[in-house]
Amino acid sequence: MTTEKNQQSTTHFGYKTIESEQKQAMVADVFHSVAAKYDIMNDVMSFGVHRLWKRFTLDASNVRPGNKVLDLAGGTGDLTRKFSQAVGPTGKVILADINDSMIKVGREKLHNLGVVGNVEYVQANAQALPFAENTFDLVTIAFGLRNVTDKDEALSSIFRVLKPGGRLLVLEFSKPEQAWLNKAYDFYSFKILPEMGQLIAGDKESYQYLSESIRMHPDQETLKGMMETAGFDQVSFTNMTGGIVALHKGFKF
Repeated sequence: MTTEKNQQSTTHFGYKTIESEQKQAMVADVFHSVAAKYDIMNDVMSFGVHRLWKRFTLDASNVRPGNKVLDLAGGTGDLTRKFSQAVGPTGKVILADINDSMIKVGREKLHNLGVVGNVEYVQANAQALPFAENTFDLVTIAFGLRNVTDKDEALSSIFRVLKPGGRLLVLEFSKPEQAWLNKAYDFYSFKILPEMGQLIAGDKESYQYLSESIRMHPDQETLKGMMETAGFDQVSFTNMTGGIVALHKGFKF
């Protein structure tokens, strides 16, 4: 007999069903493993297109001087770097990530680029953000939501820390719009990408998981509904690269 409690006690790790309390540690192992080669693999995996996806996200953020921004699952700091420039000396950007290896790589990278003064680094779980209510003008989570154990809980936590009038941007892999593209994407993801992970990062299994995690992530309409359930208004999404990636936007009013 399957009870609601049993259903809630399990989750997905790629295509595997695991106990919910196991996922955080298992995802942490993946990102500890890939952190050092993360930027290189992003460029190789996406043929550099991830930079355009992030540029679109920055343009959609409407961030202004003096704003306070939370770059959640900020990893190696690509968005943090741009937001730091946009908010200026009177603003603040917090790069938050659950994985300390990713934070260390991001901090070193940004320090080497001279991004200092208005950036802070916090190790935090998206499901229980350690910030006061109504703190941020903008929260972004780029390529991180699919790795969260309880996405509904994370969306509610983000909603709590946003200021009234603030916005959430979720940049994430999603479902391709065309059948032919979906087929080609599957071939690339499961036949080529793990081999690239082995060749460049020495880690085939982590990139196999990352491909599987994308397929288990809610599609565009489902994620839109989850954001609305969490309290966000005027939720919308924009597909990029044929729906391989989508940017969801929602407001807290």
